[in-house]
Amino acid sequence: MTAYERAATSLEFVAVGADEVEKSPKAGRKVAGLRSPAVLFVQDVLEGVRCVSHNALAMVGLTAVVAALFLMGRADVRFTLESQALNWLMERANLRAGVAADDAGDNDGELLAMAEPDAIQRATATNPSELNRQQSAVAYWISRRYNVAPEPISRLVQEAWAVGRRVNLEPTLVLAVMAIESGFNPFAQSHVGAQGLMQVMTRVHSDKYQIFGGQNAAFDPVTNLRVGVQVLKECIHKAGSLEGGLKYYVGAANLVDDGGYASKVLAEQGYLRQVANGVKLPVTVSLPQAVVQADVPVAPAAAAKAGSAAANPAGVQPVAPAASDAAPVAHRPEQVALLTPTAH
Repeated sequence: MTAYERAATSLEFVAVGADEVEKSPKAGRKVAGLRSPAVLFVQDVLEGVRCVSHNALAMVGLTAVVAALFLMGRADVRFTLESQALNWLMERANLRAGVAADDAGDNDGELLAMAEPDAIQRATATNPSELNRQQSAVAYWISRRYNVAPEPISRLVQEAWAVGRRVNLEPTLVLAVMAIESGFNPFAQSHVGAQGLMQVMTRVHSDKYQIFGGQNAAFDPVTNLRVGVQVLKECIHKAGSLEGGLKYYVGAANLVDDGGYASKVLAEQGYLRQVANGVKLPVTVSLPQAVVQADVPVAPAAAAKAGSAAANPAGVQPVAPAASDAAPVAHRPEQVALLTPTAH
């Protein structure tokens, strides 16, 4: 029965209810209960609101379940939504912080105004605890030896292992080249234009940087490592041996002597191997030292080729030893010989 029908019925009872009230108190109470169609209307409205609310909440719950299932399979959508939510929260926080700074004269609001939550994605760093035992030991040893933070070194160690496995080069060799070339300074540059961790001539190997976005990628540590490893692999293949490849890499392919570069790299690699194998090696171990010897004549044709890109496949310093070499600038590479390193 609808509210209208019940209200009509109640009106009929109201018309005859006066006499019934006088005859029977019980009947009077019945008639009084039917006298108010407004009460019935309100009851029906409330019942309708309850039903609608129940169904609406059921629909909201079902929609939430469907949305959750959809997001579980779409990591890109989740990341976008999270980024938008985080940016909105940061904007709100910056707005509040800016107002608070204006009121209190606090300069921290300026830093909050420049906040960039995505900056962490540009950082070349990894927690050393995420590495395996070998990699962690190498990362901490390099960190202490070269006075650099362990987090970025951990990322480079991790990358050296991954790239070395891909191109069939020992990761300790890759790290040793970085150590001798730049001392793990990603912004290093030699006087002839060799740049980055592995001191590759950017202008010579600009084609290799194109797939990474251009020549400025030479200063991204991971990109420089990857390009440098490819150049090193090409040099070793061209020379036919590791020592010869290192001589090509340093730009001394047409010189009698590489200034001790290969011996330094191999010595550093030997130390890194020991550390990776669990040896407690002091960080103060020394590399082979250079001394001046008598001049060794170099064929004019070879000397002329030394400055050309064809004779310098590594694209690295064509006549000078590695950037980290301790030999004085006035000493030519062919005037340098090595002393036998002391045992430790």
